[in-house]
Amino acid sequence: MDYRVFFEEMNKGIRERFDRAMDKIGAIGQEVNAPEPFTRYFVKVSDFMVMIEELYEAVEEGRYRTLLLPQLEEWNEMLYGDIMPDHYEESYANPAFAVAMLGDDWGPVMAALYTEIRGQIAFAMESRLTEITVLNELFVEIFDLFGESVPDVGAVKELLHRFYTDNRELMVGWRTRELLDPALTFGKDIVMNCNLEDMRYLYYYGEYVSEEEAKIADFLNHLPEETIDKMARTYTEGYRRGFEVMGKKLEGKKSVAVIYELGFERMVRRAVELFGEMGLEAVIFRAPVWSVNKNPNRKRGFHGSSPNKQYEYDHRYDTALYLDKAFTDHKEAALKAAHEQWKRQGREYGGPAVIETFGEEGFAPRNKREALALSPDQEKLTIAHANACTRISNEYVPGDETSFTIIAFPKPFIGEKFKEIFDETIRINTLDYEEYKKIQQAIIDRLDGAEYVVVTGKGANRMNLRVSLHSLHDPKRQTNFENCVADVNIPLGEVFTSPVLAGTEGILEVSSVYIGNFQFKNLVMEFKDGKVIYYGCDNFEDKEAGRALVKQVIMKNHDTLPMGEFAIGTNTVAYAMAQRFDIVDKLPILIVEKMGPHFAVGDTCYSWSEDTVICNPDGKEVIARDNEISILRKEDPGKAYFSCHTDITIPYRELGEIYGVDRHGEKLPVIADGRFVVPGAEKLNEALKDC
Repeated sequence: MDYRVFFEEMNKGIRERFDRAMDKIGAIGQEVNAPEPFTRYFVKVSDFMVMIEELYEAVEEGRYRTLLLPQLEEWNEMLYGDIMPDHYEESYANPAFAVAMLGDDWGPVMAALYTEIRGQIAFAMESRLTEITVLNELFVEIFDLFGESVPDVGAVKELLHRFYTDNRELMVGWRTRELLDPALTFGKDIVMNCNLEDMRYLYYYGEYVSEEEAKIADFLNHLPEETIDKMARTYTEGYRRGFEVMGKKLEGKKSVAVIYELGFERMVRRAVELFGEMGLEAVIFRAPVWSVNKNPNRKRGFHGSSPNKQYEYDHRYDTALYLDKAFTDHKEAALKAAHEQWKRQGREYGGPAVIETFGEEGFAPRNKREALALSPDQEKLTIAHANACTRISNEYVPGDETSFTIIAFPKPFIGEKFKEIFDETIRINTLDYEEYKKIQQAIIDRLDGAEYVVVTGKGANRMNLRVSLHSLHDPKRQTNFENCVADVNIPLGEVFTSPVLAGTEGILEVSSVYIGNFQFKNLVMEFKDGKVIYYGCDNFEDKEAGRALVKQVIMKNHDTLPMGEFAIGTNTVAYAMAQRFDIVDKLPILIVEKMGPHFAVGDTCYSWSEDTVICNPDGKEVIARDNEISILRKEDPGKAYFSCHTDITIPYRELGEIYGVDRHGEKLPVIADGRFVVPGAEKLNEALKDC
């Protein structure tokens, strides 16, 4: 069914309102009555909205898809040029420029408004006229406030607060549905029905399209069919095995969310077919558009390369304009109502299957005083709100009934050896499951004899951590560590546990680590009884700016977090690849976490699924599924979860020792001087010979 069928009646019903608002917006560019210095702002934004009207009409009439590639590239430039780095310094979407032009009070507000309006690109491509119309009416209402004098900025903020509250069902309700309902086929239609050898299809999404998307699409188009099939099968089989390994039922599930970046459509098409053979229909949705639904640290849904990461960073906290307790209460109510409306789709949903990419240069953000920021009270409210939303979603889509899988591939901006790196990544993603299962079991058998584990750094790395383990009351049937091979997290290669917090203490340090889009330099975290008591990095001369970045990206605005995971990565082949091609700083955490020991702060490895029995291939039950905080879920879930789990990996080159200590004080070596010393795990050192 054509996705536009869902909007036909709705669009007819709102068309009169749309036309009325556009008449006023179109007149702004001809006769502006707003006082200076706001005239240029209103003209600039209204010009953009007129362009959106032209785009919408071209899409509705079918003209957009008849355009030639150069014409589509021209549209792409017109739609995104204003926020590209070359033009951003003089864009009203830039809070610094907006403040310079409009003043300290008005600049951040009007920059945020323009940024929200820029979301109309996606709405026009998807024929979502209601979303375009309500934003147009908001803009007209704000414009009318000016008249012959500048109104009080508080009046505009109140108007914005009312706008987001009044439209919460539209924003939150639709987002909830598109995450779950395979009947919404906008993205899937492009993947399954377009000629993927015709690069015009990339522009049909309405996302920013850079050279990278065209390059990776062309590269995949020239791969043999058997290679595409191998990539897709590794990905889809990982998803299926995730249910199997975690003892969950795939039967009864009818949908899977397929999440990818533009350019990977040929692999995605084959994956959709393979999921179909499992009885699963693909749900394909866009990364969030409304600020209400955005996460400042990740994009969930299809998207292209960022036109400007600084632009996105500047607007990560635009919710500060309207975030208060009344709003979060309304949003939570809207989320619950939406889940209730789409509860059948929620029951049938199996979870996400994610394709990540890597290779891009790290992003060094600039903190701008002009950008909106959350107040301390809003930070606390954000944390409480995230936990409440997670509980609501888990009620309708229980975590112990769903699974996931994640796989990653390089993109051409990784450098001239892209093809070699791509081929090597496929090899890493398909390493021998059975061989690693045996090697990792040998490591687990040694660690299961320990009461705690010690991890130390070497050279300039002063890391020294003690990690407490759960007591095994029946060692013949119980284990602390999960034997993780290629299922939910591809590639294979780690053993992991949820530590006991009491007695877990010391310093974690790493000279350089990438988390999300950010490279952290000389990251330091200190733990006491399993909780972070200090954190910092050397990204900025101002130490407080570094702490602020750690708090945002790693701590997710919490003042403290527990250690939710301790793991030992065993994929030395991946580590050797990273060293050989000198791409350690460009790999995603998905691969990096397999390349050495890593620690996660936040929730445990098993959040929302603690009561699901997990057994290793040897039949032993993994009992380390709770810690002293997560167990509080039985009394008050609000105290048990943090809605985050952030991995921090220590590379072998900075690693001194990992050893367990048993109840007699005897040392049980696992790694010494960066090399594995467990009998049965010697093969892991072969890849490290030249590192």
